[in-house]
Amino acid sequence: MLKDKSRPYYIVCGYTDLRRGIDGLTGIVQQNFELDVCLGAVFLFCERKYDRIKTLLWEGDGFLLL
Repeated sequence: MLKDKSRPYYIVCGYTDLRRGIDGLTGIVQQNFELDVCLGAVFLFCERKYDRIKTLLWEGDGFLLL
């Protein structure tokens, strides 16, 4: 996990089915982007109409899904 407050932010282009949970979203990041979701980065996912987003980040002891 990053020790300072700066974190990389990744916006997942296209739309994502926001009914997915933590396992589904981490799978997208690992398979499509080959990134480690446990490094402290913030991942933003948009739905089809682009009026809602879901945020996934690793907090060191677990995932936070907003």
